[in-house]
Amino acid sequence: MTGKQESQRILTYIFADVLAAGLAWTVLYVFRKRIPESLKFGFPVEIEFDKNYYYGLILVPAFWVLLYASAGFYSRILRRHRLKELSQTLFISIIGAIILFFVLILDDQIASYKNYYQSLVVLFSAHFGFTFAFRFFLTNSTVKQVQAGKIGFKTLIVGGNDVALQAYNEIINLKKSPGFLFVGFVQVNGSDKQLESEISCLGKYHALPELIRKNGIEEVIIAIDSSDHRELGSILNTLEGTGVIVKVIPDMYDILAGSVKMSSIFGTPLIEINNEIMPAWQFSIKRIMDMLVSALAILLLLPIYLVIAMAIKISSKGPIFFLQQRVGLHGKPFTIYKFRSMHKNAELAGPQLSSKNDARVTKVGRFLRKTRLDELPQFWNVLKGDMALVGPRPERKYYIDLIMKQAPHYRHLHKVRPGITSWGQVKYGYAENVEQMIQRLKYDVLYIENMSIAVDIKILFYTVLIVLKGSGK
Repeated sequence: MTGKQESQRILTYIFADVLAAGLAWTVLYVFRKRIPESLKFGFPVEIEFDKNYYYGLILVPAFWVLLYASAGFYSRILRRHRLKELSQTLFISIIGAIILFFVLILDDQIASYKNYYQSLVVLFSAHFGFTFAFRFFLTNSTVKQVQAGKIGFKTLIVGGNDVALQAYNEIINLKKSPGFLFVGFVQVNGSDKQLESEISCLGKYHALPELIRKNGIEEVIIAIDSSDHRELGSILNTLEGTGVIVKVIPDMYDILAGSVKMSSIFGTPLIEINNEIMPAWQFSIKRIMDMLVSALAILLLLPIYLVIAMAIKISSKGPIFFLQQRVGLHGKPFTIYKFRSMHKNAELAGPQLSSKNDARVTKVGRFLRKTRLDELPQFWNVLKGDMALVGPRPERKYYIDLIMKQAPHYRHLHKVRPGITSWGQVKYGYAENVEQMIQRLKYDVLYIENMSIAVDIKILFYTVLIVLKGSGK
């Protein structure tokens, strides 16, 4: 399915959600205006659809669509299944109904508190009922089209051994298609050619990024011994940043260890490499928190900005701010802003990392670096969307190339926005050489694998302590 067709399907889901929210709001409005009054007076009461109803008819559906978008309801729209639709719609309906209850209903004039609880039940029941009915119809239609082979995802197999051949034959012989449209396979070594009798060999796995781009690949199935961690790690590093869904054919150890989660009774057991570092709603909260804190920090710290700017200008010649190209999310370059902590033209001889007794660092700069105050202008980077409050520190391409020679898994750091502070920064401070960068890398990868709002708050807390104590390296 083309991107245009998928976009149209997303719009269909949005339209259905807006319609469901509008119907639920109407049901609630009628209940609030008519039912309690009818019980009070003993006869039906005429309903007047005033301006509040029409305001709600616009604002309430907009609220639900934003909530669904924040929860990731409109991503991977063609891969949604009916059970997931039920559980997610139920959970979000509960959360959204409670929010709307406190915002729209709690200040109403009522005869008794019983009407409050009735209104909450009506709001939840109507919204969940309409939304799930529409979404189930759309998702069920999509699932049936996938199973009939009308919708599919271009798939590449990594490996051409007996395991790959067996999995391929099992998949194509299923009565209901799981959605794989096999384009070909790539070899891991020169001897795995068993699959060549069924589909084309497109080359070696080292060329995966180019093959994925050229052939529009959406999914990759890795068909090697999953216990071969070195080979598997190399393949996953090669696939990093390609944006494809990656699945691995498990061995018996993986099954006994509980790594295999089945979503289809008749499908081939596969381990999906989870690229969703955090739930979509947490990413939304993280971004909102980044923007609010950064905007507030810029306003409140403006006097400190001015004092630092004056100190830099008086103490040494050169600009107040230091601008430099760094590599950020998905490997895209951006300009980072810092208060200048070194003498002007400190890198005329080429890129150099700062050391403990670096003569290039000014007296004011040494204080700024120990307290991390030189990083304050990066709140502007956060507002622009280049960075986050917490995330792996961004590096220059020159040093990334050096790190990648020893630690190819560095590219995993580009999954997320770089940060003003990080776990590695709290542990190690500024790196003085590539070896220290690689040591810090371990904690940055750990952070990505354990990302959450709670971890971010903890790292921010320790960063504030470092600033207050002036104990940064």
